[in-house]
Amino acid sequence: MLKQRIITALILAPAAILAIFYLPLNYFAALLMVIIAIGAWEWGPLMGFGTKNRRSIFVVVTSILIALVWAFLSPDDIWLTAKQLQSNAIYLLWLAVVWWLVSAVLMFSYPKYSNFWSKHRSIRGVFGWLTLVPTWLAFVVIRSNNYLDDPYHGAQLLMFLFLMVWSADVGAYFVGKAFGKHKLMPNVSPGKTFEGFFGGVISACILITIAAYQLDWNSEQITTVLLVTILITTVSVLGDLNESMFKRQAGVKDSGSILPGHGGILDRIDSLTATAPIFALCYVLFGW
Repeated sequence: MLKQRIITALILAPAAILAIFYLPLNYFAALLMVIIAIGAWEWGPLMGFGTKNRRSIFVVVTSILIALVWAFLSPDDIWLTAKQLQSNAIYLLWLAVVWWLVSAVLMFSYPKYSNFWSKHRSIRGVFGWLTLVPTWLAFVVIRSNNYLDDPYHGAQLLMFLFLMVWSADVGAYFVGKAFGKHKLMPNVSPGKTFEGFFGGVISACILITIAAYQLDWNSEQITTVLLVTILITTVSVLGDLNESMFKRQAGVKDSGSILPGHGGILDRIDSLTATAPIFALCYVLFGW
């Protein structure tokens, strides 16, 4: 399993980086829409959909919602200036924040309220849209920032987000394996520990600090980005636990099998679904 994970990662990571840096903005948005559509397909079993027709309908509706967001918030003009985002985009990002706060309540209280939402597929469907659609928007917001003046600026911002999430995942895995004793949320994900969580946060902060010094950032920029890193790495656990909660309730081990050794698309982007909207909003509010 570990060998498969490494091979898949070695193929997937360079492909993702090339797409982020070199795909034209609208092609990037289209590719991201396809990825989110696959995620919507994998969300079907979490809603209890056992047939392809029902899963396909959910994919189509999800794609239509993204297309509507695309139509009203075009990647080409979603930023009014390099620091000012369209207000409707900001509202949608805040909606994502509200959803993740609700998700946190559901997780910390799990399984107390699960009987209600687990019996209503429509509610789980709304949860899926609140998870997936803002992810598409957030990635577009980040990638398109200052695009005309510097086509690679947004790509660099996305790489910072990836560095935060990936380094936290790696740090949490190894620290958790070596020292993990105290369960973080055993009702949702028995394998996660407080030791792993703090190891992930520290790992991400170290890596981001090194990157910031390499870019010759001043102390104010470094302080801001470290505070954002702590927030993002904490939220990344929320995204992971969110999917774990829905999988546990649905009796599903992996969201899919499209990525050997990793499971499905949702298994790979679960942390990003929570962190991308909040990272985008942090950049809009604070910059660095």
